[in-house]
Amino acid sequence: MSLTKTIAAPMLCIALAAGAQPVQTVKIATLDMLSGPMAGLGQNVLKSFQYAARVANEEKWAGPYQFEIVPFDNKLSPQEAVALLGTVVAKDIRYVVQGASSSSVGIALGEAIDKHNARNPGKEIVFLNYASQAPVLTNEKCSYWHFRTDAHSDMKVDALTTYLAGRKDIRKIHLLNPNYAYGQDTARASRESLARKRADIEIVGDDLHPTAQVKDFAPYMAKIRQSGADAVITASSGSDLALIVRAANDFGLKVDFYTFNGSNYGVPGTIGATGEGRVKLVSTFNPNDPGAKSSAVLGNFKKQFGEDFINGMGYNAVVALSGAIRSAKSAEPAKVAAQLEGLRFEGINGPVVLRKSDHQAQQAMFVQSWEKVDDAAVRYDQEGTGFGWKQIASVDAKAAEQPTTCRMKRPL
Repeated sequence: MSLTKTIAAPMLCIALAAGAQPVQTVKIATLDMLSGPMAGLGQNVLKSFQYAARVANEEKWAGPYQFEIVPFDNKLSPQEAVALLGTVVAKDIRYVVQGASSSSVGIALGEAIDKHNARNPGKEIVFLNYASQAPVLTNEKCSYWHFRTDAHSDMKVDALTTYLAGRKDIRKIHLLNPNYAYGQDTARASRESLARKRADIEIVGDDLHPTAQVKDFAPYMAKIRQSGADAVITASSGSDLALIVRAANDFGLKVDFYTFNGSNYGVPGTIGATGEGRVKLVSTFNPNDPGAKSSAVLGNFKKQFGEDFINGMGYNAVVALSGAIRSAKSAEPAKVAAQLEGLRFEGINGPVVLRKSDHQAQQAMFVQSWEKVDDAAVRYDQEGTGFGWKQIASVDAKAAEQPTTCRMKRPL
């Protein structure tokens, strides 16, 4: 018996027959930062959800159900996110998306949603996580009500180190990561994975920095230069990553930067021409995949908002939710969660499965390099730079899959 359910690609409109049930609105709360130093990223992500909801509504991805995006500003704070959940409950919003505002927020929010659901049967909330990458969320802290459409950091590190194993010119690596679960996990996984695949590579530095607090990363660049590193692995994001790249440029640091968030709003404009061929990105979203539907999404989003579309895994969350609602013939979270488990769907860059055992998306990953637009491998630039992300390697879903320690507790 198959453990997965398959839904058709969302671009295929579903016509409503005469006499079908009337349109019903499903509200989705976005809980990410809309103010502060990373507001640009949060606002861009919000627009991407508004865009995906509009397309889903126009093309009837969820049949007679229409989506409404309700934004909340968590101010990059786990405490604020948990406090806002009370407002979400009061407004009877049953679906929450979060990701850009870090795994510390995602962990706190997931725990709060679990407590709410346990205390309020029949009023459950489903948590769609599109970017909080801490492995714990689909391992020991896994939840029946949590579904992650992005890969977790261990999966991305594994894809990156597989690529690095073939780069014999790289012998010294410096780790620079944000000081919370996601960054700490990235540092740990990088050490462990490189030890298995390239024992000759020396980790010459391992720094953790506070999130959205450092104004000048020059001291970190000085340490990297002094370490003699050939490359830097960093899970930093948003304004932090932009400041890191700017400091490297100002410092004349010519090492390669391997990032997991290099496409974040505000970062590409900072990379500019000085990062050509030196800044890499490991991601589940490939904006220059010629065989995927990303081309139409990028073009239409840019026309509507005048910004670049970067939230491929948020788009996939809306696709998955639409398919589950359609299969359940209901927007009740308990029925929808049952359909999300094991769901197989066509995502923005190809097939995705929400693995039943831990609700972790299984999908291909891409290693990309910052290169000049050439209308072939790099059709879309970012932030008007004339540069974009060129695929230089890929890892298929089977190779990217990792075991889980999740012991899922399902409703009786």
